[in-house]
Amino acid sequence: MIRKLLAAAVAVAAVGFASAAEIKSGPQAGEKVPGPFTPLNINGPTAGEKQCLFCRQGDNPTVAVFARTADCPCAEKLIKKLEETVTANAKSGLGSYVVFLSDSDKLEGDLKKMVEKAGLKHVVLSIDSPKGPEKYNIAKDADITVLVYNERKVVANHSFEKGKMTDKDIDAIATEAAKMGSK
Repeated sequence: MIRKLLAAAVAVAAVGFASAAEIKSGPQAGEKVPGPFTPLNINGPTAGEKQCLFCRQGDNPTVAVFARTADCPCAEKLIKKLEETVTANAKSGLGSYVVFLSDSDKLEGDLKKMVEKAGLKHVVLSIDSPKGPEKYNIAKDADITVLVYNERKVVANHSFEKGKMTDKDIDAIATEAAKMGSK
């Protein structure tokens, strides 16, 4: 009897731990992407302007990233990997944009340096308010939320607390994007 109670307690604790470790941020797989919003674009054809990147991508396959900080090494690695993936699949219309959710006065300058350092030609960096686009429901505790979508429907959602994204996660996201780009 004690063994059964102990096993049940461990099972409940494991479920509670797993639930606490997962973050739900943004629209989930199978849901429609909520729609237009207008962040300040740092690079790309409308650099220095507020323009809807969701609108520009239309029904094309897209990887949209919502990030809380630009100084995270994982964000920089993800952006570089997405640039490689989008470049290799550009003919398919695959695109990517990264929206930094911050009101820091330094961010625009920091992102311009990042664009130069990474040599970004395809991935557009932009800035929106810390809350993010209203209908997107980006969780406050999600440092990075990645939406992989096609025809404006979410194919995959990857959300990470600060410091939790790994190189393996970055490779998995790039692989998903490449698969969409090859269709």
